[in-house]
Amino acid sequence: MNDDTQTPVSLPDGWTARAPELDDLPRLLELRGGDKQPFTGSGSIAEAGVEAEIAGLKSWTRRQLVAIDPDGEIRAWVSAHDRAAGRVLIYLYVDRATPERAAVAAGLYAWVAEQGRLFAGFRGLDGTQLDASPFADDSVQQAWLADAGFRRVRTWLQMTRPVTPEEAKPEVLPQPRAGVTIRQVATHDNGMPVATDLQTVHVMLEESFQDHFNSYRESFAEFVQRLREDPGHRWDHWWLAYVDDPEDPTAEPLPAGALVASVLPPDQDGVEGSFVEYIGVHRRARGRGVAKALLFAVIADAAERGRNRVGLEVDADSPTGADGLYTSLGWVTDYATESWHRDVTL
Repeated sequence: MNDDTQTPVSLPDGWTARAPELDDLPRLLELRGGDKQPFTGSGSIAEAGVEAEIAGLKSWTRRQLVAIDPDGEIRAWVSAHDRAAGRVLIYLYVDRATPERAAVAAGLYAWVAEQGRLFAGFRGLDGTQLDASPFADDSVQQAWLADAGFRRVRTWLQMTRPVTPEEAKPEVLPQPRAGVTIRQVATHDNGMPVATDLQTVHVMLEESFQDHFNSYRESFAEFVQRLREDPGHRWDHWWLAYVDDPEDPTAEPLPAGALVASVLPPDQDGVEGSFVEYIGVHRRARGRGVAKALLFAVIADAAERGRNRVGLEVDADSPTGADGLYTSLGWVTDYATESWHRDVTL
């Protein structure tokens, strides 16, 4: 979708805009890294992920622009991601050395609002939600969002837990409670996952998140395709949890939850990590240690693969107090981001 620039965009005099190209990759890495470094302490960006956004699987559900100043330098990059029916994710990066930053941001945020309307129209909807994720300490980006009609609705903690080689040993980490079973998604002989297991993961996550903040429905096909787009995706990083039926111990165990993880790029020491993309526990199984069992499974897996950390994101405002669980298991907060929303209609 990133070759459609028909929607007009308002920029300062002498500026132009076009869709990003692969030759722009080094500059786009600089823009994203420059946006990240002041708030995380690191400007390191996974090149493969950005490349996929420009001209790979991750580009197919996006509309994007780069803004170019009168001297021909790319100064900003904006992306609108049609994630699911009624949900469009917004990303904007503007060079901090640009005097016209506020005017450029205003023009690009107006442009993505129009892209949101186009996405809604393609899906046969009357409107959609725009969802931006600035760093919690980025007051400049927050001001731009407020001026563009967005409102702050949530805070998210970006957490990391160190992993040690010893945690690959079964006796080091706690085992699941009695009546709880954790296993990886089954695969065929060619390594591809069994469809029924993938469908069970999807059902578990959809039903687990029904009572969570801003929950929305995502079709199975969209869910699988979206995760598959990430260069860090691996089919052997999907887990299912089962619990014995307390009312009928002879019955088949019931699906109780799921965890989907991915590979984090090497850190400054050149070591990869794992990242928890999703973890959900079905309401019927809560209070039985399922979440801990899934987390210990991904920690042990990371240790077996020689990785040094497991990252995740958690809703800081959740009434479930999930961040307390992660803290008790060794996760610490690296930095925070926020959700800013705006609803647009046709």
